[in-house]
Amino acid sequence: MQYGEVRQAHFLERPNRFIAHVELEGETVVCHVKNTGRCRELLVPGATVYLERGTNPARRTAWDLIAVEKGHRLINMDAQAPNRIFAQWIRQQEPGIAVHPEYRYGDSRLDFCLEWPEGLHLVEVKGVTLEREGHCLFPDAPTERGVRHLHELMRAVEEGHRATAFFVIQMADVLDFAPNDATHPAFGEALREAARQGVEIVAYTCRVTPETVTLDAPVPVQL
Repeated sequence: MQYGEVRQAHFLERPNRFIAHVELEGETVVCHVKNTGRCRELLVPGATVYLERGTNPARRTAWDLIAVEKGHRLINMDAQAPNRIFAQWIRQQEPGIAVHPEYRYGDSRLDFCLEWPEGLHLVEVKGVTLEREGHCLFPDAPTERGVRHLHELMRAVEEGHRATAFFVIQMADVLDFAPNDATHPAFGEALREAARQGVEIVAYTCRVTPETVTLDAPVPVQL
């Protein structure tokens, strides 16, 4: 996945979940934050961040905050990136299958339906930006929507389909992935139940630069 014009800046503050104030080339600039999660461990005053210039001249904010440095790590925090990354990756891995995004299934809209000759494969993609000492966790805030999606994946398996919860870790060089039970116990319980019911639980790291994000390699999932 390739971004357009990207500039380095320094984070100042986040008045609300949609915007941030950053210092860009000596000036204070208001930018759009492309992630409505808490990201408290990432967006700290003075942190080096990366902005992409928007393409809509009528928009109130000219820049989007897409990545941040945390210690030696560069973390992509664009909430729209994981689905785009997965779509590019699966089309390269399996060029012969039909990929249907935003697939209506049951009471939810799942991220993807992969149509194979032998049947349907439902996939829900989640982006992961929370890291502690090399261990990655999801979610960083309670997500009832995420729990509902896991139940829909379980239902898909019951109805004879293949189903996967695919976690895109938006950084490189991590040890493993696990549900964040401390933040949302119900999500962890649902993820473990999904695994018992036959839902595949997969986590992949990414290679990240300020201008690009590429799906890289699987890491162990600790349930």
